Amino acid sequence: MDLTTAPGAPPGEGVFVVELEPFQGPLDLLLHLIREQDINIFDIPIARITEQFLAAIEGMGAERLEDAGSFLEMAATLLRIKLQMLLPRHEGEEEEEDPRAELVRRLLEYEQIREVALRLSAAEADRARRYGKGYIEPRPERTAEEQPLEVTWAEVHAAALTLEGRRPPPTEHRLTARPVSIDEKIKLIIETLARVARIEFRRLIKPWGSRLHAVATLLAGLELVRRHAIAMRQSQPFAELWLYRREESADQREGKDV
Repeated sequence: MDLTTAPGAPPGEGVFVVELEPFQGPLDLLLHLIREQDINIFDIPIARITEQFLAAIEGMGAERLEDAGSFLEMAATLLRIKLQMLLPRHEGEEEEEDPRAELVRRLLEYEQIREVALRLSAAEADRARRYGKGYIEPRPERTAEEQPLEVTWAEVHAAALTLEGRRPPPTEHRLTARPVSIDEKIKLIIETLARVARIEFRRLIKPWGSRLHAVATLLAGLELVRRHAIAMRQSQPFAELWLYRREESADQREGKDV
């Protein structure tokens, strides 16, 4: 690699003449300029590095036109950082972040990735030197001869019985239904209709709110209808079911409310 100082340049401030061929991109070139001059990456002399970078890409020919865009973008970034650092700061202004911070972060990330790539490449070259292409490591030899599994059905049955015995016994849940007396529901209907002329069926079962009590009350009402003790009426299917006193006429039932 040709790395020389431009004629007439002050010592330590020379513009390096660098061949671009070995570099993969602008970050690679920029990192090379910094490391070759032992520059602290956290305190980059942006003016000097910018001049060296521009001098390095100045002779980029037409054959590298596809790569020129990324190099020119980096050059523009360096010039912008340089201008930001040259701007005067007034007293009392809030201190802003160093314009070089983002560039330093990108350089450190690139350096880590490049180091990993170099190690992988070295490992690949070392393996290629040791082993030929398509080499497969031999399997380790068996230290002991494998014994076939021999078992009888009696042993399998005994093992199954052992597993079955380990299961915890199932928990029993016993539900005891409370008996509902039809006679009690008949008594309830008769006592209710003794106080009122008619009543809705849902009001008779509302205090319990149970299907069992609803069925028992309905059966009690049907039994009283069979005995001609009360009358039951429904204006249409699924409409409200009413229970009436038997001695009350139809005209009287229509004129009364509960």
